[in-house]
Amino acid sequence: MDRQTYQEFNRTIYRQRLANGLLVQLLPMPGFQKTYATFSTDFGSIDNHFIPYHEQEPVRVPDGVAHFLEHKMFEKADHDAFDLFGKLGADSNAYTSFTQTSYLFATTSYLHENLDVLLNFVQDPYFTAQTVQKEQGIIGQEIKMYDDDADWRLYLGLIGNLYPHDPMRIDIAGTVESIGQITPAILMQSYRTFYQPANMNLFIVGNLDPQQTLEWIEENQGAKEFSPTEAPRRLFELNDPTAHDVIPFRSLTMNIARPKVMVGLRGIKQFNDGRERLRYKLAVDLLLDVLFDDTSDNYLRLYNNEVLDDSFGYNFEMQRGFHFAYFSSNTDQMERFADEVVAILESADKQIDAARTRFAGIKRAELGRLIGLLDTPEAIANRYAGRLFDCANLMDEIQALKTITLDDLYQVAAEFITPQGISVYQVVPHHQ
Repeated sequence: MDRQTYQEFNRTIYRQRLANGLLVQLLPMPGFQKTYATFSTDFGSIDNHFIPYHEQEPVRVPDGVAHFLEHKMFEKADHDAFDLFGKLGADSNAYTSFTQTSYLFATTSYLHENLDVLLNFVQDPYFTAQTVQKEQGIIGQEIKMYDDDADWRLYLGLIGNLYPHDPMRIDIAGTVESIGQITPAILMQSYRTFYQPANMNLFIVGNLDPQQTLEWIEENQGAKEFSPTEAPRRLFELNDPTAHDVIPFRSLTMNIARPKVMVGLRGIKQFNDGRERLRYKLAVDLLLDVLFDDTSDNYLRLYNNEVLDDSFGYNFEMQRGFHFAYFSSNTDQMERFADEVVAILESADKQIDAARTRFAGIKRAELGRLIGLLDTPEAIANRYAGRLFDCANLMDEIQALKTITLDDLYQVAAEFITPQGISVYQVVPHHQ
């Protein structure tokens, strides 16, 4: 078992690649009562076009299969995995993103027994026509519920502007029509392709003995038979890597009290190295803080002029194959908000120049926030992004953040902010 010690944090992470290809990472936190585990597969909603396991011809599966699988994995012929976790005193959940599906639990007791539950239910698929039909109704109601959520419609509408011909434009859950096409055979085909142990990782943080825990996991995995590993062959490609297909503007009318607006910025830089991608993300995060955090002149000016309010927020999303930023607010000055955000982005170099004295403080604040997360097992495990950042954990992230300089901000501003990558989406009240 490999180990890496981070002296400044007094933490050691243990890693082992099992014979079946599963990557196990263990981070003991002495003095903590809680343990948190995530079991993740490199499979998300955009992975709808691929060559199935042990086949040669490509298939395109209905939108929403990854999320549908996440729901179905808990249900077995004679029990539900949620019930087993509950009997062992653990809280469990799962989530699906554009590029990943994760199953998780938190517990203060029976760690090894809960690990058995986690590994066993994820590695034992059970699908029937009856249970699939039942789930179609459940997820269909979930999709309809989000159709009435103005904030979700704003976010999904903007992504549709930024990636109008790519699978990211579709809700992660799919559509009512697409999930109606899902069958047990499609689920099993996707499961066999993407739920291979070599395409998965198990990350456990908290109250644990690394040697005993690893031995328990090895025994669990050693008792099972796995098919030979075959790396998933994804056929996802951006329709236009240069982002010239971005839709500049769209709007939606809904029954809401105040207008909502979101400005998006799609990146076009491609990465061959996960750690390079991580440094880029950290630099962009700092750049956005310099331009828009609540201590900036930009924020204070726009707030005082009622162009934005306390609902204002911004974020940068980096996932496998694509990345983008967005800026949103409830505002009665939708056009001005969009114009101001775009003007700030387009003058990023001047904005960085003016913020030189603030940069050190912004960087310290972000370092402090990340260091604070080291006391939370959930945060450590949930920030782990697997292959995306070449298996970097939160401590690697902190170390990388320390190396970011003002020059890095100039560089990422030049690489990230392009005129063709900018888009605006509005959700407007009926009366307006």
